[in-house]
Amino acid sequence: MREATPFGLQPQYLFRDNDRIYGQGVAGFLKSCQIKEVRTAYGCPWQNPFVERFGGSLRREVLDHVIVINQTHLERVLKEYIEEFYHTDRPHQGLEGQAPERTPRPAQQPSNLMAIPVLGGLHHRYVPIAA
Repeated sequence: MREATPFGLQPQYLFRDNDRIYGQGVAGFLKSCQIKEVRTAYGCPWQNPFVERFGGSLRREVLDHVIVINQTHLERVLKEYIEEFYHTDRPHQGLEGQAPERTPRPAQQPSNLMAIPVLGGLHHRYVPIAA
């Protein structure tokens, strides 16, 4: 938790479930950082739709297609998916089909595109090239 909130940049709220893995240390840390803890009801994953949506996307778009060898491999796959595809090139419904870190797509797509493989070719990033 300390590493996730560097230099005093912490969120106002932290949504979490009631798993015992957190223990009392997490609640104490959140209180000391003045972060409001919001706990979901037991057995209600729909109360945290953002995490559920991301987890489903991650499973459908990556983990259903990749055999994970070990923890290091999983971390590398997750990092590449999040940093090189999910936040840069994947269209999001809430952003009207735009990617979060990209400029808006032009109405007329260029006719010459180059596909750059991401995650070993599981997904692709498309960039315009000169005609």
